Amino acid sequence: MEIVLATRNKKKVEEMARILEGMDVVIRTMDDFPSCPEVEEDKDTFEGNAVKKAISIAECTNKPAVADDSGLEVYALNGAPGIMSARYSGENACDVTNIEKLLVEMRDIPDEKRGARFVCCIALAFPDTPPTPPLNKGGQGGVVTFLGFAEGRIGRETHGRMGFGYDPVFYPSGYEMTFAEMTPGEKDALSHRGKALEKLKDYLVRSLPR
Repeated sequence: MEIVLATRNKKKVEEMARILEGMDVVIRTMDDFPSCPEVEEDKDTFEGNAVKKAISIAECTNKPAVADDSGLEVYALNGAPGIMSARYSGENACDVTNIEKLLVEMRDIPDEKRGARFVCCIALAFPDTPPTPPLNKGGQGGVVTFLGFAEGRIGRETHGRMGFGYDPVFYPSGYEMTFAEMTPGEKDALSHRGKALEKLKDYLVRSLPR
């Protein structure tokens, strides 16, 4: 079985492929399908964006596609940046400018109120999925979604060079190091994306022909 990872974010591709390693599947990436379009993330939930991307890429490639939408929710900011995490600092947003804006927005928030969580929704879509499928309907012609969460807190300055996104300022609960200070294996065991992908792996193990 071939699965297309529906993202052009090389860091995400590396992370997703690493976690799915060992499965009886062949991993393809968007580099294998340069004609596929960029999918606009215009839904108002992580699940909506993930499902839209998965369906679009499954239709384009005629292969099962796995897409994710993920982001950071800061409780003191009423869930921001949320689904705008990648575009938090504006049109030309990047990891550095997004973190800079976040730290400015949180500069007056005391340590005990800097709680946050990462959220990830993974969607698996098949190429014969109808335009508006019922969510969580397994098997051909449906979309299956998997959620993962990582609770933690936001620091006051960046630490570490691993990972991407908001990793340098996110301390997972129970740890005094950021995601960006952890090895890939350490982060995978705790991360929102790792937890969602583990659920996907379990689903594939149960669903693939033996």
